[in-house]
Amino acid sequence: MPRKICVVTGTRAEYGLLYWLMKEIQEDSDLELQLIVTGMHLSPEFGLTYKTIEKEFKIHKKIEMLLSSDSAIGITKSMGLAQISFGEAYAELQPDMLVVLGDRYEIFSAVSAAMIANIPISHLSGGETTEGAFDESIRHSITKMSHLHFTANEVYEKRVIQLGEEPQRVFNVGGMGIDNIKKLELLTKEAFEKSIDFSLASKNIVVTFHPVTLENTTAKEQFQELLSAINTLKDTHVIFTKANSDTDGRIINSMIDSYVKENTSTSIAFTSLGQLRYLSSLQYVDAMVGNSSSGLAEAPSFKVGTINIGDRQKGRMMAPSIINCDATKESILTAFEKLYTKEFAQIIQNTQNPYGNGGASKKVKDIIKNISLENILKKTFYDIKAWND
Repeated sequence: MPRKICVVTGTRAEYGLLYWLMKEIQEDSDLELQLIVTGMHLSPEFGLTYKTIEKEFKIHKKIEMLLSSDSAIGITKSMGLAQISFGEAYAELQPDMLVVLGDRYEIFSAVSAAMIANIPISHLSGGETTEGAFDESIRHSITKMSHLHFTANEVYEKRVIQLGEEPQRVFNVGGMGIDNIKKLELLTKEAFEKSIDFSLASKNIVVTFHPVTLENTTAKEQFQELLSAINTLKDTHVIFTKANSDTDGRIINSMIDSYVKENTSTSIAFTSLGQLRYLSSLQYVDAMVGNSSSGLAEAPSFKVGTINIGDRQKGRMMAPSIINCDATKESILTAFEKLYTKEFAQIIQNTQNPYGNGGASKKVKDIIKNISLENILKKTFYDIKAWND
């Protein structure tokens, strides 16, 4: 009997990172892919991206989280509803293993239910830190509930072990997003412009900005500082990708809509560009601007700058092509000035992505296919003192 591998996805970005792993599982006769879709994928407001997934994979379960609110109460209720539904889905699907990626609250619900159901859990992208978001706590909590760990670099591998996970269960496979860059046939400039119905200018930026969830009521103020800085840029076209369903994400999306309405000739916005168009855009822009992890994990591979604003990604491994700045107009404009200097252009050309050169998806698939599941649910806390000795 094939080993049944259940993959959960709740966001467009996470699906893009899981895509090639799911392909690997789907094409292996010794494995059976079970796919559960939840979160923003099922929301009209966030583009009903499950329809894109259905073109490539069979969706076994759709778990509604009723993302009608981005308040703390609304998200907490959604998590509770999701956990109930995940429990029911696992009882029906009877997977041999659950595979999840990252640090979002819908994944926390999925993993909590799987832990209670005694389903072995494989966690991708553990050991990372994001000091400005509650994702930090969620990620480390998922690590402690999981049984196998796949990290993006050696630093994160050591951090997972530092959390008490046994070294033989922690695998440094590299960044999952690099496989997309290596395997996708990216669009030419002309094809990209046609796909978004928007012409590029002499200068171009992609902007993705999410709420900083450990700060109260800062989304509007911080994003307004960014918009004020963008307003001063000359001969620059702006491609916005909208915020996710985190607390206050709708505030940012409303501000994007208003800005684009007033600047139709120089800006355009998308709920979801999709992996192909998003990665294609990085070939033709001067910088990825905002506070998205993609600016750290994928942009360096394109020899393109990243203006990383605020604390949301603080603590993550960063290539030399990352320009960190505060969420103020003055600091953001200083970052833009650096972006266009000859010195920084040289830095970009010499940048190496700290998240590797690809191949993570096959490495993960081979491990989850071949590893013994006998006694895998029983975990021993690995004492860091013994590791240091």
